[in-house]
Amino acid sequence: MSVYTVKVEDLRAATGETPSAGPVYRCIYAKDGLMELPPGYESPWDFFSESVKRNPKNPALGRRQIIDGKAAGYSWISYQDAYNSALRIASAITSRSVNPLKTNLSGFIISQACNSNGITYVPLYDTLGANAVEFIINHAEISIVFVQESKLPAVSIVSFGKLSESQKKEAMAQGVDCFSWEEFSSMGSLDDELPAKRKTDICTIMYTSGTTGEPKGVILSNGAFMSEVLSMHQLLVETDKPGTEDDSYFSFLPLAHIFDQIIETYCIYRGSSIGFWQGDIRYLIEDLLVLKPTIFCGVPRVYDRIYTGIMAKISSGGAVRKALFDYAYYYKLRNLEKGMQQDKSAPLLDKLVFDKIKQGFGGRVRLMLSGAAPLPKHVEEFLRVTCCTVLSQGYGLTESCGGCFTSIANVYSMIGTVGVPMTTIEARLESVPEMGYDALGSVPRGEICLRGNTLFSGYHKREDLSNAVLVDGWFHTGDIGEWQPDGAMKIIDRKKNIFKLSQGEYVAVESIESTYSRCPLVTSIWVYGNSFESFLVAVVVPDKMAIEEWAAKNNESGDYESLCKNSNARKYVLDELNSEAQKNKVRFYLRNSTFLRRFSFSSNVDDKPLAQLRGFEMLKAVHLEPVPFDFERDLITPTFKLKRQQLLKYYKVPLLHLA
Repeated sequence: MSVYTVKVEDLRAATGETPSAGPVYRCIYAKDGLMELPPGYESPWDFFSESVKRNPKNPALGRRQIIDGKAAGYSWISYQDAYNSALRIASAITSRSVNPLKTNLSGFIISQACNSNGITYVPLYDTLGANAVEFIINHAEISIVFVQESKLPAVSIVSFGKLSESQKKEAMAQGVDCFSWEEFSSMGSLDDELPAKRKTDICTIMYTSGTTGEPKGVILSNGAFMSEVLSMHQLLVETDKPGTEDDSYFSFLPLAHIFDQIIETYCIYRGSSIGFWQGDIRYLIEDLLVLKPTIFCGVPRVYDRIYTGIMAKISSGGAVRKALFDYAYYYKLRNLEKGMQQDKSAPLLDKLVFDKIKQGFGGRVRLMLSGAAPLPKHVEEFLRVTCCTVLSQGYGLTESCGGCFTSIANVYSMIGTVGVPMTTIEARLESVPEMGYDALGSVPRGEICLRGNTLFSGYHKREDLSNAVLVDGWFHTGDIGEWQPDGAMKIIDRKKNIFKLSQGEYVAVESIESTYSRCPLVTSIWVYGNSFESFLVAVVVPDKMAIEEWAAKNNESGDYESLCKNSNARKYVLDELNSEAQKNKVRFYLRNSTFLRRFSFSSNVDDKPLAQLRGFEMLKAVHLEPVPFDFERDLITPTFKLKRQQLLKYYKVPLLHLA
């Protein structure tokens, strides 16, 4: 077995209240030292300006044109035009001596405008809610805001679109200057001298969406930001194929999230083009098919929906098609497990069987990335087999400037893990005795701690929070990891999401939710308990089709919403969930295939029995929710993580009835 990490420092034994920590590891591609920035790089602006010099006429940024109310093809602005626009906006900003906020295609230009003048920018999600937006604007002492025209009633300074006279008057009445994008841009010049910039300058203060409490302003330096981009390039050079001028990236993730910012900056560094979606989830697939990108990035929630949709089509395609798919799937999977590369594992079957799935992503994707949360293993396996492209799963935080671990391209044994440390990061595990995790055990498990060149510089105006997570040069992530024999890391738990039941038993709730999520009846689940009760309950968003099929078979009447209130439906879902929890293997459509059993194919991936949930981890009752957890009710973050405090507040009354 190949090992992709090297040990650079020995373990640390426990002393007093300080828990033990395992050895320190680096990626093999950084065995002689962490990657350092080359001379001459001081700001992300250097990436952009270099690409402009190399390819001024190449397409940089694109969006679909709306003609007679309908979206046409993509229209592009060149690198030179984007550069000039950024300079004008930068000139206008500096003329008003202020710092900005940003979003979307125009948002990219704003970020480059800020980079050109060494101005710190603060991106915002439009899903944060009015209270969080107000908090961040005040906390970061922001003087100018760039917003969509539709957001002007909430906060208004510079609109990406046109402004009505009434909107201008309303802003002026509050003592606020208000400009359209065109008006503000016309105030700038292309002749301003750009100031000197340094690696140590603050590039951005990025507020985490947060699952609890107020958002935290993560300070990221120019050096950290650039190092992350160059580390990504180094790993692609070593293991796959780096970005080129022929690549295009489909941007639909929030630009205020570090994942998308790093990917976009990498594309600009390599001279690739970036096509933006329309901003409406209803047309996301249409935008994807029109753009036909070569690079696709998603979060697990997006990939899981894609997987569910494809599986539904396969199931309804008839026995012959299903059997052919099963055969092709396991033939290719077996070759991948043997170590064959993606494009050589089953080229004929890719063309005959899996091409339709590939075309569903536009037909040209050559690199698929997943981040923001662990990707379910069965979904990752499915994507690796059927999408005819390299898939790499990564792990990171805003505090690590995005990815700090990534799986190595075409190394199939890393499935189910987040891979090895990036070339700018060193990592170790620290024991968590109260949760039973031992970093010095035969299978090392503990809190993931990071040290290196892409870490944040602290939380803005929160030295107390900074000191709590930055200890002796190590950033404590709060995530529980497990080292694999090949040097890859597997995320197995979350340190913060643990609580004690009344009988004194500790519950790691994310692990329990992951187990219950394998039940095909569930699209989303939130598990809850506290120290005053001895049992767990859950709010479940059931699969609409599954509930309706159950109702038809059991002579239950009513639409989906009324079925969610049906006591028999609740009992059915509860029984299925607890049945799933007691199984010792993952329910996976392909592994249960009659065709698979008939031809005696087998897979050695994840065939080890999974531990059953213990008695106190079983659910006592469930509340069925017909409406998926969403941003509008502030129940999830922009990367689809559960906001537990908000969920408790929203579902407090239904939970009382479950007790």
